[in-house]
Amino acid sequence: MTPTPVRIGNASGFYGDRFTAMREMLEGGELDYLTGDYLAELTMLILGRDRLNDPKTGYAKTFLRQMEDCLGLAVDKGVRIVSNAGGLNPHGLAVALRELAEKVGVTVSVAFVDGDDLLHRAEDLGLGKPLTANAYLGAFGIKTALDAGADIVVTGRITDASLTVGPAASAFDWGYADLDALAGAVVAGHVIECGAQATGGNYSFFTELDFTGSPGAGHLGFPIAEVAADGSSVITKHPGTGGAVTVGTVTAQLLYEVGGPRYLGPDVTTRLDTISLTQQGTDRVAISGVRGEVPPDTTKVSLNHLAGVRNEITMIVTGLDIEEKAELFRHQFLASLSDPPEQLTWELSRLDRSDAATEEQASALLRCVARDSDAAKVGRAFSSAAVKLALASYPGFSMTAPPGRGSPYGFFEAGYVDAVAVEHRVALPDGVVERIDPSPLRTRVQPDEPQNRVPGGVSRDSEPAAILPLGTIAGARSGDKGGSANIGVWVRDPEHFEWLDATLDTDLLAKLLPEVADLRVHRHRLPNLLAVNFVIEGILGRGVADNVRFDPQAKGLGEWLRSRPVPIPIRFTDTGGRG
Repeated sequence: MTPTPVRIGNASGFYGDRFTAMREMLEGGELDYLTGDYLAELTMLILGRDRLNDPKTGYAKTFLRQMEDCLGLAVDKGVRIVSNAGGLNPHGLAVALRELAEKVGVTVSVAFVDGDDLLHRAEDLGLGKPLTANAYLGAFGIKTALDAGADIVVTGRITDASLTVGPAASAFDWGYADLDALAGAVVAGHVIECGAQATGGNYSFFTELDFTGSPGAGHLGFPIAEVAADGSSVITKHPGTGGAVTVGTVTAQLLYEVGGPRYLGPDVTTRLDTISLTQQGTDRVAISGVRGEVPPDTTKVSLNHLAGVRNEITMIVTGLDIEEKAELFRHQFLASLSDPPEQLTWELSRLDRSDAATEEQASALLRCVARDSDAAKVGRAFSSAAVKLALASYPGFSMTAPPGRGSPYGFFEAGYVDAVAVEHRVALPDGVVERIDPSPLRTRVQPDEPQNRVPGGVSRDSEPAAILPLGTIAGARSGDKGGSANIGVWVRDPEHFEWLDATLDTDLLAKLLPEVADLRVHRHRLPNLLAVNFVIEGILGRGVADNVRFDPQAKGLGEWLRSRPVPIPIRFTDTGGRG
């Protein structure tokens, strides 16, 4: 008899996601497991600063409040909870959960996974002296905890997809040799890890979805992965919830924050170029054919560093002579600083238009960001210097906010250590601690070679074309990868992909996005998803907590690309690219 697929839901895509999602998922239909992803590079920095102030903190407090509301419901429903909300202190969160269970009168067994925190060994491992140093653990600590009967498993820094792989591996008793099954579960986990992004959130073709036509349609449901014993899955959501699950919404999420065809993880290397997607029915997308390869012999480490204090001022510049007004203020402001900060970054955003119908439409923004290791240099003395020019600078002087004192900031970098150097541990409900050995199959994995030129293909000048935004037929999803960013671009017709593949190379990308022109860009092909993926090195500096770019996490980078005009074959536009 073929084992029944397990239903694994997700109730959080980041620290700050919809608080009510946990209850909605538990009440909305049947689940075997409910996961929650609370960690990101910036979150680890925030938790690191919390831990500096109070060593007992360092975990996602929101999760604990959600469990206070939903613990009894989860137990009554027989749903087991798996979450990385433990952050930098999974043991502390486990203790708090046990105290909570006693307080609300619910009997529950709690396990936690740790060993990811390498801070006290960072220097010996060649990682420097960071604020946080956390290895990305795999799924087998979670599997061991669930095998031992845990109702709740909380972890520190694991790979996001492991939240799904662990429950599936436990349900079907997978081992390290079950590479294809593990890879399939990684894909399912990657799809649901960011919550409503799989059900229509941040979706390029959102106008095709019903966000307003029925009550609650705009209140997107969270995704569910029905994972089978062979690792194949169906992505769906609870009936009656908003949004949609389509091949398009799933494709978009699959392209989020990825690189080349090989998606490296601690338990398996997943071949993204083997994924097959099929619309099975309304809000049901089947994922099949995923192949897995052996994992790398190194483990990625998330490193966050405190860098100093940052402050900023933003001036409103209106009407005529925008450039001259901005230059006058810059000159006056710099002259007024007796002890300037180490680093000043200026940006004039020309949001103004001529003959504007409103004052706001006639205005530009001049932004100055200051950074220094000395808080006094970027505190009130810095921001107040701008205020003192209010009656002595350009006509129409105005600021968007009053003076502030600034705030600490940091930066992210990735490190790598030998997998055997990471002491992956699981503390079981009975108090026994087991060490989880890394995969015995691990090996040195060569990076994917970028693929900018495609042999053959169609000529971009071979037929009549109309100058239209790329997004007329192409969707995109972009996001941050440390100091780099990715843009995944896909179409929904194989013929359109032949054109996209031959047309959108790194040269054209640089022309369409001038910010990218001087940066190193890697292009990877994913024909099975009708997609190409670009990884842009250094566009985000040293990560979201450090860079002062207008869009510090590159979330809108793909939509900017879609808005840029390109020659699109006229025959493609007859249907508007719908498919």
